[in-house]
Amino acid sequence: MNANPLLVPSDLPYQLPRFADIRDEHFIPAFDATIAEHTAEIAAIATNPEPATWENTVEALERSGQALGRVHAVFANLYGTDASEALDAVATDITPKLAAHSDSIYQNADLYARIQAVTPPPGDEESSRLHAYLLRAFRRRGADLSTDAKAELVSINQRLSVLSDEFSKNLLSETNALAVDLSEGELAGFDASRRQAAAAAATALGRTGYVVPLDLPTVQADQAVLERASARMALYEASQKRGTGSNVPVLLEMVRLRARRAEMLGYASHADYVIEEETAGSADAARTLLRDLAPAAAANAAGEYKLIAELAATTAEEKVDGADWPYWESKLRERDYSLDAEELRRYFPLDRVLRDGVFYAAERLYGIRVEPRPDLVGYAPDVDVWEVKEADGTGIGLFLTDYYARPSKRGGAWMSGFVEQSRLLGLRPVIINVMGVTKPTDGSPALLTLDEVTTMFHEFGHALHGLLSDVRYPTFSGTNVPRDYVEFPSQINENWALDPAVLRNYARHIDTGEPLSPELIDAITASRQFGQGFATSEYLAAAIIDMAWHSLSSEEAADVSDVRAFEEAALQDAGLVVEHLKPRYQSTYFNHIFGGGYSAGYYSYLWAEALDADGFDWFTETGAAGPGASGEAARTAGQRFRDLVLSRGGASDYAAAFELLRGRAKDVAPLLRRRGLGGAL
Repeated sequence: MNANPLLVPSDLPYQLPRFADIRDEHFIPAFDATIAEHTAEIAAIATNPEPATWENTVEALERSGQALGRVHAVFANLYGTDASEALDAVATDITPKLAAHSDSIYQNADLYARIQAVTPPPGDEESSRLHAYLLRAFRRRGADLSTDAKAELVSINQRLSVLSDEFSKNLLSETNALAVDLSEGELAGFDASRRQAAAAAATALGRTGYVVPLDLPTVQADQAVLERASARMALYEASQKRGTGSNVPVLLEMVRLRARRAEMLGYASHADYVIEEETAGSADAARTLLRDLAPAAAANAAGEYKLIAELAATTAEEKVDGADWPYWESKLRERDYSLDAEELRRYFPLDRVLRDGVFYAAERLYGIRVEPRPDLVGYAPDVDVWEVKEADGTGIGLFLTDYYARPSKRGGAWMSGFVEQSRLLGLRPVIINVMGVTKPTDGSPALLTLDEVTTMFHEFGHALHGLLSDVRYPTFSGTNVPRDYVEFPSQINENWALDPAVLRNYARHIDTGEPLSPELIDAITASRQFGQGFATSEYLAAAIIDMAWHSLSSEEAADVSDVRAFEEAALQDAGLVVEHLKPRYQSTYFNHIFGGGYSAGYYSYLWAEALDADGFDWFTETGAAGPGASGEAARTAGQRFRDLVLSRGGASDYAAAFELLRGRAKDVAPLLRRRGLGGAL
């Protein structure tokens, strides 16, 4: 066991794991050992003969489980980025054990009694919030249930953990299996680099010719550039086949178990259970937001469809369906805004966007520097390690970037961490951003779409939330906040991608070095609202489906068997039926809610965008953003945002923090204007 590198803290800077020393066979022994260690730590706290105090109970609880947390962080990150049969086997073994271990803590009556008996230090907001959080968490995890009910809850939680892992495994497997074979002629619209990537994808999957892998959403990015309708349709149809067999029984059982668990704990539905902890406050508030916006979004999308159908009718195209919508939308942008999506990519080489855009914006706002650490090694060849420092050179933490797609990586983009900041534990953060950008095979720079540029800024917003955390307790570190608040820092960071001062620093043509012309910048700005009907509708459709599943009672859930019919009924009921438009995710490949942590929470992106739109107006009003913005104003406003939002994690009241920033409660009007829904409410 002493040879297992997972069982001791790494001696590398910031405790970066020694990835080269970690082998698959280390995980199960490490999990078993650290679960046992944590169990003993919990028992020692719960049975301490001394009277309960804040230090020997709550702070002892916060200190416990560090070894287990370290093992789990390494495994979870590697499992998401480089899945394999060996790691699948680890997940199958350990997932129910982790669920049972977690339940054993929250159902420990002696521990619960000690937490109830203590009083947080007076005048300490973070400690008071932690005490309230723990009491609520124990209640929500069944501490007040009868013995029999506790046993049933443990069984449900273990089963749900297994099903969630099964859903993600099925999705990854089918996403790879359904990657689309295209003939050379069907690649029309791809440049030479993209064609080479399609050939490399075929080789990686053991096929011949050309293969286009699938992205996580329904609509595939390549549908905007492929010229042949047959190629676009092949991608679109393959995308919607994922999970239609394997994941139907999985998700139906998950919905039923979640509904049953909520009722056991005294809630009408899983949505009510989840959203009690969110800033929305109630499931009704989230449902109201979605339903109020749905009709206006649908009307806007229908109007956009009419315009692209008219454009297509001027060519040989006889009709435009869901597979063709992105292609003709891009053609409309070219015609009306002089925007060529493929030419635009040549202004966005990945490395320059990262260094001169993402990192530059962070330095300009928050006074931090991001420097390469070539002496430190990531977990895969294309993973880079960076050190984040204050302006005076003081180290803040490490940042890892893993941007290129590979068959073993699950789809989508995300942020996570290997180490979370905590003053109590003396830990500084090690944070990672992951994307799925196609890597050129000829050694040329990867060129990003405007959406990928936005995603890079978005995920770094999450990274900043983790890196700039400055809290005492690990429970409140960084992104450990409600789902409908966690997206606020990430979404507000997206705005800097097109802010003039940042844009002119990084957006230069890959061949000529020329910056984006003022005319092209104006065209991008003018075109941003076009397409919002489609984007808002496909997002709302997914959020409505999520909310519909998780608003069911256990009795209602038991009666559902036809997944597609359920989805269609939910959208019809919400007034969001748009011909040729599918939800961003359909249930069988909706990994956010059935394989991740966003069940009854997909609405949170829109809820947080209301904060983001209103909050970025504040940056503009202070002179930190927009034409004529000054570096001094940006630095002043950025520091205030860092102090009130990024550094506080869950240690401060979220609404109060926003009101301190903005000078008032949030206003939804900026969001509606941005989305072209000014008349929606």
